[in-house]
Amino acid sequence: MNSTRPTTHRDNSIKEKAPRKEWYKLDLSAIVYPTLQRKDFSSVYRLSVLLKEEINPQVLQQAVDMTLPRFPTYKAAIRKGLFWRYLEPNNRPGPFVQEDVQNPCQPMYFKANNRYLIRFYYYGNRIALEAHHSLGDGTGCMCVLMTVVATYLRLLGHEEIQNGGFVMDINEEPDKEELEDAYMKYANAKVCPPRPGEKTYRVRGTREPFYTLNIIDGIMSVSEVMAVSKKYHATITEYFNAVLLYALLQKQEDEKHYKLRPVRVAMPVNLRRFFPSKTLRNFISMIYPGIDPRLGDYSFEEIVVQVHNYMRYYVNEKFLRGDITTNAATQRNPFIRVVPLFIKDFVVKKFYAKVQDQNSSAGLTNMGALRLPEGMEPYIERFDICMGQPFSNRTNCAIVSFGDVLTINFASSIVETDVERYFFRKLVQDGIHVKIESNRI
Repeated sequence: MNSTRPTTHRDNSIKEKAPRKEWYKLDLSAIVYPTLQRKDFSSVYRLSVLLKEEINPQVLQQAVDMTLPRFPTYKAAIRKGLFWRYLEPNNRPGPFVQEDVQNPCQPMYFKANNRYLIRFYYYGNRIALEAHHSLGDGTGCMCVLMTVVATYLRLLGHEEIQNGGFVMDINEEPDKEELEDAYMKYANAKVCPPRPGEKTYRVRGTREPFYTLNIIDGIMSVSEVMAVSKKYHATITEYFNAVLLYALLQKQEDEKHYKLRPVRVAMPVNLRRFFPSKTLRNFISMIYPGIDPRLGDYSFEEIVVQVHNYMRYYVNEKFLRGDITTNAATQRNPFIRVVPLFIKDFVVKKFYAKVQDQNSSAGLTNMGALRLPEGMEPYIERFDICMGQPFSNRTNCAIVSFGDVLTINFASSIVETDVERYFFRKLVQDGIHVKIESNRI
């Protein structure tokens, strides 16, 4: 553990700020997540960073206290009105850092934890941040985590760390664009494209007991993955999508279904790549690359080509603008706006369970290669992302890389690990060296 005592002169440079009084309507994506809340399920995900030195929890708590006021939509509590939910400033004590747990992403109840919808954990040299999806997506949450880590390192005496990228200046007022609902700003296409409606293959499995989340991490070299992806004439994201589809097809074949179903992967796209937004709230859109085995047997090379062509066709500004316009049409409907919240909740929950959740067989997200500001990289070993507990029996997969270290994190609430085994077996067959870690005993 670094024995350097935390410096205190930075505390004096931080101006006292009056408590914020603004409240924020939930963004277009965030509206759905509280509706799906159950006793055994919350839309919670986790970002974590491994440093090269053991964590000092007292200094980490100080860093959290100093940093969080810079992010008013994360230092917030969720409230319920007659027609909509909203976020209000939360000036209660906390959130308090705590030692990490074996089963992450546990349900997050709105009135617990002094109403905070984020948690900070530490263990060894790891700092983890868990957030409810109603606050923001992975990009926004990574800004919170990285700013906390930068503040933590500065408190330990590493003053050379600069702001930039995911690290925000904690002495600056938030930009108004960081707090906006960017969906409504760019939902202006002249047509609303339809959604995929056919049910997909669903993984069969034995559900784990309450509060049990199974994590399987694969750690590998970015350069090795890149070389294999180029061999298939695909990007890294396309390659991993193809491998996951390949694993799901094998799983469905093993189960010997009487009736085959299409296999699709739900993948969020970061809309900030296509629209000039600084928002730290949710700003993603879902796409669904897939394979229909009823058309015949697909080789892995054919799956890669299918995914590659799908991405080229759908991942562009025109289609994504149409997609968010479709989502916004419901919220803009004058009749729906005056429907009481409890009726909206009932309808949305039924629609999600019967239609939306049936549109995909698994989830995959790729945050890509993280770039850190000058002076910060020497203290970081790697990053991990966990998409959290799936809404139904399935597995979710999250990918992130830093330097030459790429991690793939699977999260599921079922006992069986067939999909994960097929996935990593295919990587090894392609010549990628994989180190496996897990929270399983």
